[in-house]
Amino acid sequence: MSDKKNIVEERKQLIEEVLEAYPEKAKKRRAKHLNVHEEGKSDCGVKSNIKSLPGVMTARGCAYAGSKGVVWGPIKDMIHISHGPVGCGYWSWSGRRNYYIGTTGVDTFGTMHFTSDFQERDIVFGGDKKLAKMIQEIDELFPLNRGVSVQSECPIGLIGDDIEAVAKKSSKEIGKPVIPVRCEGFRGVSQSLGHHIANDAIRDWVFPKADQAAKDNTLGYEPGPYDVAIIGDYNIGGDAWSSRILLEEIGLRVVAQWSGDGTINEMMLTPKVKMNLIHCYRSMNYISRHMEEAYGIPWMEYNFFGPTKIAESLRAIAAKFDEKIQENAEKVIAKYEPTSKAILEKYGARLKGKTVALMVGGLRPRHVVPAFKDLGMELVSTGYEFAHSDDYKRTTNYIENGTIVYDDVTGYEFEQFVKALKPDIIGAGIKEKYVFQKMCLRLIMVIVARKDCGESRIRTS
Repeated sequence: MSDKKNIVEERKQLIEEVLEAYPEKAKKRRAKHLNVHEEGKSDCGVKSNIKSLPGVMTARGCAYAGSKGVVWGPIKDMIHISHGPVGCGYWSWSGRRNYYIGTTGVDTFGTMHFTSDFQERDIVFGGDKKLAKMIQEIDELFPLNRGVSVQSECPIGLIGDDIEAVAKKSSKEIGKPVIPVRCEGFRGVSQSLGHHIANDAIRDWVFPKADQAAKDNTLGYEPGPYDVAIIGDYNIGGDAWSSRILLEEIGLRVVAQWSGDGTINEMMLTPKVKMNLIHCYRSMNYISRHMEEAYGIPWMEYNFFGPTKIAESLRAIAAKFDEKIQENAEKVIAKYEPTSKAILEKYGARLKGKTVALMVGGLRPRHVVPAFKDLGMELVSTGYEFAHSDDYKRTTNYIENGTIVYDDVTGYEFEQFVKALKPDIIGAGIKEKYVFQKMCLRLIMVIVARKDCGESRIRTS
């Protein structure tokens, strides 16, 4: 017990030492976002979803990034217009590895960039007419597109472009959905609000069309007892495909993927499924809750990182269905157990006792922790870019006593923690990786649980 108390006190002291570099006001504000997890506590004790401190390096994205880059952008058969200056659109252009099936420029458009390219004249006189003309031209140039989304950038909210009116008029003219998304980057404190806004746009502009199509019996879909949707998986590196393989092997039918390798038609089918399986809680819990309230569809969070959590999640999912699915789940777990065991035996001896520090967005600061534990590795610190308090509460189920937890950690803080804790591996995203590459530390850019063969693969740079 004394050792556990000692490690907590030592790491609290480390936080105090790191904070000493700040002026008093900044120190007081940043202290609320840093803490050490203590065993038995159900709260990480950090403040979250608060505006970043001006003058520090933050890895957060904006509301536009949350909507265009995360939720809407991976919908492959739609064209997503970055409405505003070219800069924001340029930096969101194919920045993530959202894999998809299709022919780019013909029936899929995920890695293409469309912008209204605002100039000074547009700021003064407005961009409504330009946007309407652009939608018409896009539909002529890319006739196989299944719809358009308008992702508004900061100037749109400032000058008051009526993108909703343009969307309604253009939708009638081209005969396809045109979805306006009020995701101006200055809204909210991070990209998290962009997720919420994007979810609300689906609720308000897509589901009414789905409801009407269901009444008219034009969905072209016959619901089944084992229909599920994968929600909040963006198929980064093919994750959703691997998840889908396992779910279908236990006997479920994956009707929709949101939004990696997804389509607008899959969105419209989702209100008919029997269960929503949510991967990234922070980005899609809003729409999952809405579907539960409006359509009575239950939802649950799952974790397919590492063999332990894969087996646990498969059993939890199967428990929501009948004995047939439950029996299939046990068969699938048994099928891949020898492969997983062989991998763990091969790498476990080399990795046992090695330490890991994490700082990424979304769900990975907690979801990948059990995968490291499967390999015998220990987590020393973790944190999120844009999490809310419920994310941190969920994190306490994954981390051990003495783990440093940080919210929206600054570049300085993260560097100092790494220097003091000396982790063997750092799990980071594309924005926070460079300082550690220069320090010649091993950096994990992507952790992929090979769910299709039970193998855990780690890509390093």
